[in-house]
Amino acid sequence: MAAKEEFEKCVAFVLEREGGYVKNPKDPGGETKYGISKRAYPFLTIKHLTVDQAKRIYYTDYWLRGAQSLEWPLNLCFFDCAVNQGTKKAREFLAIVNSTKSDWRKYLELRREHYRFIVKSRPSQKVFEKGWMNRISELEDFINKQ
Repeated sequence: MAAKEEFEKCVAFVLEREGGYVKNPKDPGGETKYGISKRAYPFLTIKHLTVDQAKRIYYTDYWLRGAQSLEWPLNLCFFDCAVNQGTKKAREFLAIVNSTKSDWRKYLELRREHYRFIVKSRPSQKVFEKGWMNRISELEDFINKQ
């Protein structure tokens, strides 16, 4: 599959989960749209962000920071993690697993463990736990159906 097609497949998965505009006071990222947070992009007017703008940000600030060099489906796991948990965390998980196609399941388990750690250390984040775990399950299902 061509690199552009892989990015489009991965970004479609992420956009479907990230949804539209949200301003949840319990979210440390602040207001968010399409997974782009005010905390990460304080210079943007998040409420007026378009899908095309979000995709450009995803490509330059997330995809090109590691996902583009990985094989399917690890590239999707890394990309989704970078968007949802940050590029630093995505690279930390990648350093733990071998960067091969078969390590995507271990990568997702590391994400689950980290979400559990977040909830344990910051109980106010429990409100997001079910959604985070569902996202990982949906990611697994999406990969298994490909």
